[in-house]
Amino acid sequence: MEGLCRQVGEQRRAPEAVAASSQRVSLLGPLNRAIVVLSAIALVVAACVLTYSVVLRYFTPEPTDWQDELSVFLLIGVTFLSAAWVHSQRGHIGIEAVASLLSPRANRIRLFVVDMLSAVFCAFFAWKSWTLLHEAWVDGYVSATAWAPPLWIPYSAMSLGMSLLTLQIVLQAFLPQNEPPRSHVA
Repeated sequence: MEGLCRQVGEQRRAPEAVAASSQRVSLLGPLNRAIVVLSAIALVVAACVLTYSVVLRYFTPEPTDWQDELSVFLLIGVTFLSAAWVHSQRGHIGIEAVASLLSPRANRIRLFVVDMLSAVFCAFFAWKSWTLLHEAWVDGYVSATAWAPPLWIPYSAMSLGMSLLTLQIVLQAFLPQNEPPRSHVA
């Protein structure tokens, strides 16, 4: 770690600050990793379901009205539940041009402000998702298809995913940064 800190030009931090930082990161780390594994499995299942549907439609006249909805539900889960892990890797789209023009201190302030604005938006989205989940659960909403699965399933993935993303953003905003955000520019 010492080499990394020197590499990016940061000052060394006290061991207790590193320990506190590690404890806060570890709050979501194992959960994020487990969700990413489940998301990868769900993505493979969605691909298999859609492939099965295409093959079945090609060789038989059998209707498959459930596969599209199942795939959409799985993809909703993958998208929302893995968002916190993606943010933990600083993997969301960012504008690198501004970061390269700012001083390290101004860049940290910029990241903090952007994280706080993102947290407010995600918290609002999470709150609305929880209200949708509650309505779907209480009123028994189902999808308007022949299969008619309950809508609390995708709403629960949205609610949990946006709540985890909000928590991840807030934790990262208040953690000292050991390394700069990852650049995805080739």
